[in-house]
Amino acid sequence: MEFWLISVPGDKTNLTALERMNTVTSKANLSSNSKFLIPDLKVGTLDALIGLSDDLGKLDVFAEGVIKKIAQYIGEVMNDSAEKAQENLLANGVDLVSYLARFEWDMAKYPIKQPLKNLTDSLSKQMTQIDTDLKSRAQTYNNIKGNLQSLERKTVGNLLTRTLADIVNKDDFVLDSEYLITLLVVIPKTSYGAWQKTYESLSDMVVPRSTKMIAEDGEGGLFTVTLFRKVIDEFKVKARENKFIVREFYFNEKELQSEKAEIIKLEADKKQQYGPLLRWLKVNFSEAFIAWTHIKALRVFVESVLRYGLPVNFHAMILQPNKKSIKRLRDVLNALFRHLDEAAAANMKDVNMDIPGLQLNTQEYYPYVCFKIDMTSIDFDS
Repeated sequence: MEFWLISVPGDKTNLTALERMNTVTSKANLSSNSKFLIPDLKVGTLDALIGLSDDLGKLDVFAEGVIKKIAQYIGEVMNDSAEKAQENLLANGVDLVSYLARFEWDMAKYPIKQPLKNLTDSLSKQMTQIDTDLKSRAQTYNNIKGNLQSLERKTVGNLLTRTLADIVNKDDFVLDSEYLITLLVVIPKTSYGAWQKTYESLSDMVVPRSTKMIAEDGEGGLFTVTLFRKVIDEFKVKARENKFIVREFYFNEKELQSEKAEIIKLEADKKQQYGPLLRWLKVNFSEAFIAWTHIKALRVFVESVLRYGLPVNFHAMILQPNKKSIKRLRDVLNALFRHLDEAAAANMKDVNMDIPGLQLNTQEYYPYVCFKIDMTSIDFDS
């Protein structure tokens, strides 16, 4: 989803051209258009405006990056349908399209009596703070989530690799014996019979009838066997030769309880963090998007004054192009407003460009002021 924020001089000729544009784009279904009201801001000096133009360009890119990070993180945290994630991407309590279509400058937050430099610095500080807070909150939540996933991964997989904390019981083992030890052996399903026939003779000093199956998965079973400690190595070698795999596991009740407690604690921590984090993301997505729109408004103001001169007299509109008609819409705009810069329009024609636009410092150039609001990575539904 993309929007074009354009401005043209406010004289009679261009107002007529704007009306013509509205008529043409509406009839041909090229775009949805709305007025974009920018208040009377303090102009300052020409030098200051040129410097601000560059600063605002950098701030615009930074702000867009922050917004996209928040939007993507909302989708990641919710780990849910795109529709539910999209419901949380609001600005001032309304969907983003409605906010842009009915944009009003926030006088309380960004007082227009301040110099443009102060407004820019204020917006920059706000975006930097949101970005810093996002990194901090995301790191805290991701650490909890990552540690929990790491422990949860241990509970899946086959009996050769998965944790046994949720499988074994104290009663399955001979404990606190100076001479005896209980081992756990993973046996393929096809070898159950062979195990039962041979385990007692794999080495000396295996306790007769000491095996039992305590768990099973699709590939095999987990069996206990009790033997004398001094024949462990010999038993392991013989077991391996018969494709019976001894798990390196020795029962430690404290360790097992600690592992279970850690999972419970991390699950509780994640749940406790989730609500406040999602609330913060929703609030600050709104704040960041509103700030970004004001940065766009400042760019239009500064560029319009630099392009059209003083006294300040221009009209701004926001267009939502129909995806299928972007080239046609550009052609219509260029035809209607080519008089604003005949030389540039001629150059465009001379180089035979499909879409009127010269690449100047990576910013496409048009006879009128134009800034894009690209919401591609914000719109989960697209």
